[in-house]
Amino acid sequence: MSNPQKKKNFQIEAFKHKVVVDPKYADKTWKILEHAIHEIYNHNASGLSFEELYRNAYNMVLHKFGEKLYTGLVSTMTAHLKEISKSIEDAQGGLFLEELNRKWNDHNKALQMIRDILMYMDRTFIPSTRKTPVHELGLILWRDNVIYSSKIRSRLLDTLLELVLRERTGEVINRGLMRNIIKMLMDLGTSVYQEEFEQQFLEVSAEFYKGESQKFIECSDCGDYLKKAERRLNEEMDRVTHYLDAKSEAKITNVVEKEMIANHMPTLVHMENSGLVKMLLDDKYEDLGRMYSLFRRVPNGLLTIREVMTSHIREIGKQLVTDPERLKDPVEFVQRLLDEKDKYDSIINLAFNNDKTFQNALNSSFEYFINLNTRSPEFISLFVDDKLRKGLKGVSEEDVEVILDKVMMLFRYLQEKDVFEKYYKQHLAKRLLSGKTVSDDAERSLIVKLKTECGYQFTSKLEGMFTDMKTSQDTMQGFYASHPELGEGPTLTVQVLTTGSWPTQPSVTCNLPAEMSALCEKFRAYYLGTHTGRRLSWQTNMGTADIKATFGKGQKHELNVSTYQMCVLMLFNNSDRLSYKEIEQATEIPASDLKRCLQSLALVKGKNVLRKEPMSKDIGEDDAFFVNDKFASKFYKVKIGTVVAQKESEPEKQETRQRVEEDRKPQIEAAIVRIMKSRRVLDHNNIITEVTKQLQSRFLANPTEIKKRIESLIERDFLERDNVDRKLYRYLA
Repeated sequence: MSNPQKKKNFQIEAFKHKVVVDPKYADKTWKILEHAIHEIYNHNASGLSFEELYRNAYNMVLHKFGEKLYTGLVSTMTAHLKEISKSIEDAQGGLFLEELNRKWNDHNKALQMIRDILMYMDRTFIPSTRKTPVHELGLILWRDNVIYSSKIRSRLLDTLLELVLRERTGEVINRGLMRNIIKMLMDLGTSVYQEEFEQQFLEVSAEFYKGESQKFIECSDCGDYLKKAERRLNEEMDRVTHYLDAKSEAKITNVVEKEMIANHMPTLVHMENSGLVKMLLDDKYEDLGRMYSLFRRVPNGLLTIREVMTSHIREIGKQLVTDPERLKDPVEFVQRLLDEKDKYDSIINLAFNNDKTFQNALNSSFEYFINLNTRSPEFISLFVDDKLRKGLKGVSEEDVEVILDKVMMLFRYLQEKDVFEKYYKQHLAKRLLSGKTVSDDAERSLIVKLKTECGYQFTSKLEGMFTDMKTSQDTMQGFYASHPELGEGPTLTVQVLTTGSWPTQPSVTCNLPAEMSALCEKFRAYYLGTHTGRRLSWQTNMGTADIKATFGKGQKHELNVSTYQMCVLMLFNNSDRLSYKEIEQATEIPASDLKRCLQSLALVKGKNVLRKEPMSKDIGEDDAFFVNDKFASKFYKVKIGTVVAQKESEPEKQETRQRVEEDRKPQIEAAIVRIMKSRRVLDHNNIITEVTKQLQSRFLANPTEIKKRIESLIERDFLERDNVDRKLYRYLA
């Protein structure tokens, strides 16, 4: 086998021949390039061979003459720019900016060509020696020799600011030229734009708007002033879009906002006959919207609007709930509250961008003034009563829901929700018992809303009332089925009410007519026979009756009356004339109720089925009564209402308040026990805070009452005081 061949190593030797460069080569080549730069600046570039020039520049760098090339470029460009600067300085008036713009464009074109020729130097020599690239160098030289020229620098700034001022005063300027000059400053560097234009522009603008705002505020009302401020703001934003740096927008709008809005906020909102309050009163949605959008741009702007609006709403609300004239009609009182709420809801929605902070301010204002009037819970319940009796007849389901939602909104503002519940229960009872409710669905809908708002406990008794009404219908069917002989004669409809569910009424005795009394006894026997362990007591003061009456000339009517009125009228079947004393003795109706009853029968025009002697507005104990034979009505059915105060009288109010206070005691005690059970030990102040917090969904607990309840619980061994710290309580399991 043959041996493997040895590997041979090849070596490439360096080129021995020494290349000798002509000593004058660099000068000759630079002269060619220098001439080319002159020609480019003189607009004679078309005759140049860029390929040849590039090769010359390439060779100079290759032969280590990069430094000579670079310094030559700097001195040549500088010389040209000094000439350019002189021609710009010589330009007169409006031609100054045009000349500057034209020369800037020429310089940029020349710079592009020079950069193409010197591309090799730009890519190799400049990075290695850390010198400034050609294009950047051209910008710096332009800045130093043209823009920073003593005769151009201040003139340029003054010209630009003058053009802006002329545009602000309504003149049309050459925006394209402005854009080019501003762009030139920006191309030279952000600092150049800022130092040579922006800083002074902002200072001059601040002075301008300071003076203008002063002038406007002296001769304009608030609405007009805001329109002018908005227009100026839009103009400045438009100016930025057309010829300023986008970053200047925030700065110039800040200047306008500060000078035209922030510095004049109190003056604007309180301006007489046109400020914020006047706008609110006159529903100036457009002006309010403009104020909101302008004020939101400045610190504390919206806070200023909100505070003025809040104090205004509280002021008018306070007048509304404390004016004795406005408290005469509860329904109208509540309607006014709802109208005010609607008004400000619309303003917040349409003008204030549905701002939640404004909505919260509105809610707290309403809560403040609604609770200034202790009768607000009663009046809101009366409003509901009015609507559910007659106010919602013929109204669509959607509209019923809207009204009920508005009522719930007012209900939420009440601190004493339990007082509302008390009145609502009384009014609901009357509606159900008299069959005067417009719609069971509407009644139930409101109860569902109350249940959602306050929980099952709040509405359980109200729901029990509806259950009783339904059960009573079934009971009556059973009663008549077991007494078929009652088909002839008077008809009895009984509602059996569970004592706990319905408003407690003192059981008042009243002598019913014999035929009714017998019927009632039959019902009692039937009911107690079918239900064990129950007791019935008649609430004659809550009933109604339909009776047929014949007057003089045989005129017949059906009278819808209360049970008391029926008892009085039935007496006249056996007597033509009766004295007050005789009626009182025969019926045993309480004096106050009897007087109201006789007033409605004898003194209400068009309903006076009785007459009295002597004729006077009040019922006296010596009065005598007889049937009014001349009674006439175009209706066959005549409803005779009882003369009853719609609002509670002062004693009734006191009584209701007392009942509410009594009902609160066990609730406060239950809350204290719940808290102490979980915390075991707690100091006095914290108990007060916790109890108030727990009960605020129903009522605002009085600290004095909480203290009394704590004392009561200590007496009954639920709690004990700490031996050392007397303000500390312990829970006794």
